Parts: sequence; C-alpha cells; structure tokens
Amino acid sequence: MSQPNIKLSTADLAEKHAKELPPIPAGSLMVCLHNIRSMHNVGSAFRSADAFAVSKLLLTGYTPHPPRIEISKTALGADEWVEWEHQSDALATFERYKEDGWTLVAVEQTVRSVPMPAGIPDPRLHKVMLIFGNEVLGLDEEVIALCDHVADIPQYGKKHSLNVSVSIGIALFAAHQRSVQG
Repeated sequence: MSQPNIKLSTADLAEKHAKELPPIPAGSLMVCLHNIRSMHNVGSAFRSADAFAVSKLLLTGYTPHPPRIEISKTALGADEWVEWEHQSDALATFERYKEDGWTLVAVEQTVRSVPMPAGIPDPRLHKVMLIFGNEVLGLDEEVIALCDHVADIPQYGKKHSLNVSVSIGIALFAAHQRSVQG
C-alpha cells in the first residue's frame, strides 16, 4: 500500500531543504523592480526572491521600498532578510552593475525578445539581473536599450498580460530551469 500524501509543515520543509544547495550559485541572480506602483507587488517580489535564493532585490525609480506596512504584510517577513537596495537613478545604477559584470535581462515583450527559459543566460555562468517594469507601461525604451538580453514569457491567451508579481515568479523559475538544463 502506498504512503498517504501528507502536507509538509514549514519546519519539515526547512529541514528537507537545509541539506540542498540551490542550483544557482549564491550572488549570481538579482531581481530589479523599476517604477513599480503597487506595494503589494513589491511585497510579493520579496517572497519570490526569498523562495528562489535571489542575492538582492534592486528597487529603482519610484518603486516603493521598506519600511512600509503594505510591503511587509505581503512579504510575510521576507523584507527583513532578503537584501535590497533602492536607487532613484535607474540608468546610472544599471550602468554601475554592468561595469561590475552583471548581465542585464529586460523581462519584456519586444520584437526581438527570446522566450524563457532560453531568453535568460545561464546563471551558473553569468551574474544575471532580471529587470521588471511598471504594471501598465512595462519598461522604458532607454532601460531596454541598456539591457544585454530581452526575455519574455510565452503566453497563449488573448490578453498577453500577466501581473508583474506573477511574472517574477515565472522568470525566477525559468532562471533555475536554465541553470539545471544548461
């Protein structure tokens, strides 16, 4: 007789995963939220960053940042341990990270974007920053122009639009898939 499928508690999950190393080396995957309006989306990004062992959450432009109760409520505490940085001048910040060897990937739908996971460079071989834009307007053209790659999420419905927090989770999963598949 097969064993029943029993849900794991948070403590069980922590014990199970304490022995596992993430497939992406520490310090090689970063997420940037540029001109995001919703504090709930920012809080959700903190939770996804924690789940996928992202080295830093970069918040640029007018993206709200901690400490804010609206962010903390959705982040469920992840805003207290996920490293983050806020910079108003996004373009100068992106240039600085490029000089430090980061590969910038715009997550956006363009005529030359490459579907995920292939559109994301292997984070085992490159330091990768995934950049997400405004919930309505997406990323500015000048931000896209600074990026080394543009990746999109294949979508098959009519709207071709996902909430940015959903897109972050999908893209982080795709980055991990890329590192496993090569």
